[in-house]
Amino acid sequence: MSSASTPTPTAVARPAGRYAVYVAAVPLRGPQGPAQALMSSAYSLGLWDLQHFMVLLRPDPARTRTQVQEPEPSLVFDFQPLDPEDALAAFSVLSRSKIPGVVRRRTLRRIPDRRSWFVGLSDGGAADAAERFSERWPTDLVVGNHDCRDYTNGLVEVLTGQKRVLDSLRSAGRQ
Repeated sequence: MSSASTPTPTAVARPAGRYAVYVAAVPLRGPQGPAQALMSSAYSLGLWDLQHFMVLLRPDPARTRTQVQEPEPSLVFDFQPLDPEDALAAFSVLSRSKIPGVVRRRTLRRIPDRRSWFVGLSDGGAADAAERFSERWPTDLVVGNHDCRDYTNGLVEVLTGQKRVLDSLRSAGRQ
């Protein structure tokens, strides 16, 4: 006598190889309308202080090609306001008040061609280290004091040992 069984979920294995660590910049998000248009314009002009920064982990391409049929997606870690399109969040940003933030983790199929910079290599424990760092990150966001820049600098330091990576990129003219 056979019985129906439900599939058992399987754990997703972390890649065993090294990771390439990148920093990427994207336009800040804001309330729809003039504020969003301003943010997009600032990004287009390359205004460093008006961009959102995040950390990308790309599995070692050599390991990915030889051991896996499809390339593994890159991991993205960032810190932003809980609701970046909320008008009150925009006001809090201008007044440098605390607002609720959220650490996000997601995947990308590939590293963006524009405004992403290779900043170093990390060992096979990079994804777990990024998860631990993110779990401990305080989520009260204050622009200019505790924001995506601080998160990016801190996570890159944990992963590669490089301090103040955004200052290095900015002084090198990587805009």
